[in-house]
Amino acid sequence: MDEPEFESFYRATADRLRAYLYRACGERRIVDDLLQEAYYRFLRSKLAGGVDGEEDRVRYLFRIATNLLKDHWAAAKRSREPLPEPAPVKADETRLDLHAALGALKPTDREMLWLAYAEGCSHSEIAEILEVKTTSVRVLLFRARARLVKLLTGERA
Repeated sequence: MDEPEFESFYRATADRLRAYLYRACGERRIVDDLLQEAYYRFLRSKLAGGVDGEEDRVRYLFRIATNLLKDHWAAAKRSREPLPEPAPVKADETRLDLHAALGALKPTDREMLWLAYAEGCSHSEIAEILEVKTTSVRVLLFRARARLVKLLTGERA
């Protein structure tokens, strides 16, 4: 991948990837670090230039970012430091409720819901990015949606 091709790819994907990372993590400093590392690893990989098609490259980039998020969560858990709370959103009450509810979900639930509904990924694309079985995605999404609904409606889990 040459420099102009990468610049074009970056412009087309950076905002989407940043939004995904922010929704999963909630701390801008960490998001910026993960974003930079994701593109660095993407460029260093042999697949960056050899992946056929733009969508395959995007899925590969999101898979790298997901793995970086998993590493981040594991490191935070090992250090026993409290994970940062998602930053508040200045918007109407419904949006605040949704933001708080998403922040209360497990990171994998947030990632899955984001990929499905914000990115519009298919079940097979989600499975590839999150490295789970395609047949599991339907059930995992159903459970993540159910947990989100419970949080939004105030039901006990």
